[in-house]
Amino acid sequence: MSQPERIEALVLGSGNGGMYLAWHMARSGHPTAVVERRWIGGSCPNINCLPSKNEIWSAKVAALVHRGPSFGAKTDSVPIDMATVRQRKRDMVKGEIGAVLQQYESSGAELIMGEGRFVAPKTIEVRLNGGGTRVLAGDQVFINIGTYATVPRVPGLVAAGPLTNIEALELDYAPEHLIVLGGGYVGLELAQAYRRFGSRVTIIEYGSQLAGREDPDVADEVRRILSEEGIDILVSAEARRVEGRSGKNVRLFVRTSSGEQTVEGSDILVAAGRTPNTARIGLDVAGVDLDNRGYIRVNDRLETSAPDVWAIGECAGSPQFTHVSFDDFRIIRDNLAGGNRTTRGRLIPFCMFTDPGLARVGLSECEAQRQGIEARIARLPTSAVLRTHTTDERQGFMKALVAARDDKILGFTMIGAEAGEVVSTVQMAMLAGLPYTAVRDAVLTHPTMAEGLGPLFSSVPPRIA
Repeated sequence: MSQPERIEALVLGSGNGGMYLAWHMARSGHPTAVVERRWIGGSCPNINCLPSKNEIWSAKVAALVHRGPSFGAKTDSVPIDMATVRQRKRDMVKGEIGAVLQQYESSGAELIMGEGRFVAPKTIEVRLNGGGTRVLAGDQVFINIGTYATVPRVPGLVAAGPLTNIEALELDYAPEHLIVLGGGYVGLELAQAYRRFGSRVTIIEYGSQLAGREDPDVADEVRRILSEEGIDILVSAEARRVEGRSGKNVRLFVRTSSGEQTVEGSDILVAAGRTPNTARIGLDVAGVDLDNRGYIRVNDRLETSAPDVWAIGECAGSPQFTHVSFDDFRIIRDNLAGGNRTTRGRLIPFCMFTDPGLARVGLSECEAQRQGIEARIARLPTSAVLRTHTTDERQGFMKALVAARDDKILGFTMIGAEAGEVVSTVQMAMLAGLPYTAVRDAVLTHPTMAEGLGPLFSSVPPRIA
């Protein structure tokens, strides 16, 4: 091994939290380098959050065009040009990468493109994408290596060459029949988008419901909405074997409660969870311990088992959202400056960008029950919000959990138009420690979706004596 180059702050992986930390450290006068294998800025602007929402919006436009006659816009058949959909997404990604590169240049942080692995504590060998190697030793090291799509161990699945979210966002055609393996956020978002692009779609979910971490009434509403769009859904379905080749002809043999079934399609998309990028990068040599799922073990300050080594974002087991990775950055940044921030008690919102969207903050009804927390439940159909009478986007409902013996807001779930925006209003009230009555009695703009929070919280049952 050649003599390492010494650098104060060394970041492995250029995802959201890592790149913001690198820019902050460099601007604070600390020589900083970031090692990135492929995705400048991480997965969010390249292959995950932003590109998927870009194509989902194209699908939304397609759906609105098809509904045009009900709004008075007379339309004939509307073909979908998937090459244009893809190019619009690519143009956005190019712009995002350009903005990220400008931040590297202005901050002074060095971006090194290559594959890094630990060869000693706090020491990374980088096989440069352009050829050659560099060895870097950091006084402080930050690991921000993310996750990748898990491909389940189903016989024949790997040989079938399935799509993941990466390939699904690069298609220039709408599959004749897309089989989606997994009923979580990614699978449901892309299933609906491709249905709107004209594909026949079948979702295969191993669990007993779609959106497995949500309450049954929420999952039922999601299923109803997707079924009404013509998506076929199998739950409690175990994929047993795959034959054929995705992109041509593929057969999925499935075991269900009603017996064996064969689902034939043209393409198969795997959306069955994520695996951390922690294997074969020398973490054992670096003294960095993993948990039993392969994620980096960290404390609530995001410190690893190795001195002066931190982990950020998904690879550290943080909830798999870009906004959480950014907050991981803020925790580390403030603690390096002498603060005492932790991950304990973070109030993290979740949002699924189906149409309508699903958003939640705080406890779900099932989580409250599992934790033995008594709660009062209030529900309001989205159709009761007058804003939906102007848009005809009436699907879904709002649900609030309020403590049984005081007026603390414990949680909020919404499936409906603009759910991702409405949830922030409740989140702010919860962060401020406001009683539900403050939201109930607030003067909210008419006609907006957030206006529905008034009647929702007005229906909270009386306190339990």
